[in-house]
Amino acid sequence: MSTATGTRAPAPRDERLAPTSLLRRLLGRPELGAVVGAAAVFVFFSFAADSFLRASSLSTILYSASTIGIMAVPVALLMIGGEFDLSAGVMVTSSALLSSMFSYQMTANVWVGVLVSLLVTLGIGFFNGFMLTRTKLPSFIITLGTFLMLTGLNLGFTKLISGSVSTKTIADMEGFSSARALFASQWTFGSVTLKVTILWWLLLVAVATWILLRTRAGNWIFAVGGGADAARATGVPVVKTRIGLYMGVALCAWISGQHILFSFDVVQSGEGVGNEFLYIIAAVIGGCLMTGGYGSAIGSAVGAFIFGMTSNGIVYAQWNPDWFKFFLGAMLLLATLLNAWVRKRAEAK
Repeated sequence: MSTATGTRAPAPRDERLAPTSLLRRLLGRPELGAVVGAAAVFVFFSFAADSFLRASSLSTILYSASTIGIMAVPVALLMIGGEFDLSAGVMVTSSALLSSMFSYQMTANVWVGVLVSLLVTLGIGFFNGFMLTRTKLPSFIITLGTFLMLTGLNLGFTKLISGSVSTKTIADMEGFSSARALFASQWTFGSVTLKVTILWWLLLVAVATWILLRTRAGNWIFAVGGGADAARATGVPVVKTRIGLYMGVALCAWISGQHILFSFDVVQSGEGVGNEFLYIIAAVIGGCLMTGGYGSAIGSAVGAFIFGMTSNGIVYAQWNPDWFKFFLGAMLLLATLLNAWVRKRAEAK
């Protein structure tokens, strides 16, 4: 189209190429609310508890955060993909029990039990994903069934094989020291003790962030969480993506289970029940929406750090620990509201 002078009118500007301000980019980040919340919790307990800022206290907080964060990372990816896993907490215990009992009964190197546990745990994750995609039932029902089955198997098999609710010691078996070095080692620097779970946690956050932001699989995860039918119509392998996400949860459950086993030598069959809610809470506080399609691995790490600060800060402030669940529930509600507000602001921009 030309004007009266014969010159061509300028082409309309593509809004996608327009420069964005730092504020607008920050508002678009899922973990923004969690970072603000973490700063508030940190400042609050810095004044409420005199020992909160000690180096030894911070190392304890990091350890507590890492034990939740290792599982919060794959749970966050699963929630971004629009699904849940209520069996995640019990699966951690199942993987530890498998390693311990297989090694003890077969009188083999503990690494044999560790590898058998890895295969079986990955099989459980595959089962969850396969049943979800084949039956079309909600993930809540599928994983609730797995949760109940694993809870019964953990207790039943432990009593049947060990004669009690806990496993036998495997500390004197070949390979125990090297396995402990990988899954449960620690380093002491003065009054500070750093455990290897912190490194596992940071590694998983880095890998998950790379997958989400730099790979085709990350695009698939967001697409499936945003709408499975629409994703399938554009060529996204929905079935493989969902199964892969559940197997990712199983892999991290195996890592957490081995840490428990090689930290304490024995495993109680009733452990892990209820922890799945802590993983979900950390992911939600970190910016994941219950509806899927939105969230980040970094946000889940911040959510786990908030959990670590709160659980230990209450102790350092010498408050009644019975109030912890109240604060956890309040943080969940506030984080959900804040995350929804941040997303609406980002979409409006």
